[in-house]
Amino acid sequence: MRTDRHTTALAWLLLLPALVLLSAFTYWPMVASLWRSLHLEAPGVPATFAGTEQLAALVDDPVFRQALRNNLWYAAVTVPLSVGLALGMALWVNGKFAGRGLMRLAFFTPTVLPMVAAANVWLFFYAPDIGLLNRALAAFGVAGPNWLGDTATALPAVMVVTVWKEAGFFMIFYLAALQSLSPEQLDAARLEAPSRWFRFRHVVWPLVAPTTLFVAVNALINAVKLVDHLFVLTRGGPSNASTLLLYHLYEAAFKFHDTGYAATLTLVLLALLAACSAGQFFLSRRIHYR
Repeated sequence: MRTDRHTTALAWLLLLPALVLLSAFTYWPMVASLWRSLHLEAPGVPATFAGTEQLAALVDDPVFRQALRNNLWYAAVTVPLSVGLALGMALWVNGKFAGRGLMRLAFFTPTVLPMVAAANVWLFFYAPDIGLLNRALAAFGVAGPNWLGDTATALPAVMVVTVWKEAGFFMIFYLAALQSLSPEQLDAARLEAPSRWFRFRHVVWPLVAPTTLFVAVNALINAVKLVDHLFVLTRGGPSNASTLLLYHLYEAAFKFHDTGYAATLTLVLLALLAACSAGQFFLSRRIHYR
């Protein structure tokens, strides 16, 4: 019994650092956000219980509705594009050819760039008069648009930067999954089906499905928590055409100092992420884990 007590005490001591960090930086902020979302606060005035008033104000806010639509559209485009491009690049550099190492390095390089630095690079590409894209279009006699200053192109321009930044990172996971496949299974598939598409569809794709789930969940989380690129590229403009939920939360908390509204928006973000992740894991029951 003494040995069991010592083992239990040792286990809790080993868990204590993680529990302290999770409590301080995850659980307590969640509880504080819930409390702030239910109260109205002002400098020098005691907090008063407001119930669901903050949530009603959030639903009635046209900027929130615009940011929500933008984020849904942003996630619907960037997640499948990033995942598909990452898989395609991994299949390419998984083969044996001269310069394979340089190709892998080229695909992965955008990942190691800081987000602000990457956004500044693309800011030069998108510049209306001297930008690389408009210069290239001008060579063919086409007048390029103001990519970041037009409501029709601002959000797609940010999407391009995100896909360019994330695809190389997700490629690494797919490359690791492809290199862990059994050579015997691949050789048997080559004998049974000479078509590359058939082998990919019925052999490779099911075997890398766990990696696809992992990458898709991370891509979705990244789509919701994006804020760095918006600071440099658009600051949510023009006319909130590129405002996303986390950037709207930042403005509410640190620009307008509306902590109650920001706390309510935080809970909405957590609920959306939890719902999306639960849906993805529900669909993952058909995934085969080796």
